[in-house]
Amino acid sequence: MLLKKVFKFDAAHKLECYHGKCEALHGHTYRLVVTVEGQPDHEGMVIDFVQLKALVQEKVISRLDHAYLNDVIPQPTAENISRWVWKELMEPLESLDVSIHNIEVWETETSGAIITGDDMK
Repeated sequence: MLLKKVFKFDAAHKLECYHGKCEALHGHTYRLVVTVEGQPDHEGMVIDFVQLKALVQEKVISRLDHAYLNDVIPQPTAENISRWVWKELMEPLESLDVSIHNIEVWETETSGAIITGDDMK
């Protein structure tokens, strides 16, 4: 079964290896969607939403919100941010008997990246 939770954070970045408008310093209100997979437990939950929120807050949002992303993630494209989020959450979630199904990082309402386990191989 899949379970998802949506988060938002504000951050600035510049794409130094890109030649265009996004090469300059700018910011976004990012939308992060974390989708996990697992079996419901005796309480009928894959993972408690409160527990998932606390984990994502601790491992991801606390480090990216109102940050200069280039200090945390090299070439912080939506693709690279989603890969970084996956790496930060994989082990803590597996210790709770759930796995990541996919991570979505949206820079704008219409532009984002989705990463799956196949992309992490």
